[in-house]
Amino acid sequence: MQTDLFVQAFLGGMLIGAGALVLMLFNGRIAGISGITASAFTTKVQEGGWRWAFLAGLIVAPLITATLGYELPDRIPGSLLTLTAAGILVGAGTRLGSGCTSGHGICGLSRLSFRSLIATLLFMGSAIVTVSLVRYVF
Repeated sequence: MQTDLFVQAFLGGMLIGAGALVLMLFNGRIAGISGITASAFTTKVQEGGWRWAFLAGLIVAPLITATLGYELPDRIPGSLLTLTAAGILVGAGTRLGSGCTSGHGICGLSRLSFRSLIATLLFMGSAIVTVSLVRYVF
């Protein structure tokens, strides 16, 4: 069972890396989800079509996965209020940090960016502390 999970995670990571590589090779753009999302709403339609296609792929991919027989979670743990607050905090953090985990953690680290290394370490450290507090303190 663990081997299957490892293989799925490995293949998922390979696909994410391949997607980031293709976007960089063909569009000269970094696959930072927060930047792509923000630009989709602020860029002219003629220039931003690829952004909407990228975002549509993020939404359609789980549906394709479910169609192929993989199980999706029945529900996402947490109340609507908690999920909304988390989304707002993540959005604010990505603006303050000039990027998100995909931009810094995947694309920035692959470019050997020291700034992205520091950002990724801070993201991961904050995530570990937050999960520990939510699970064991609150």
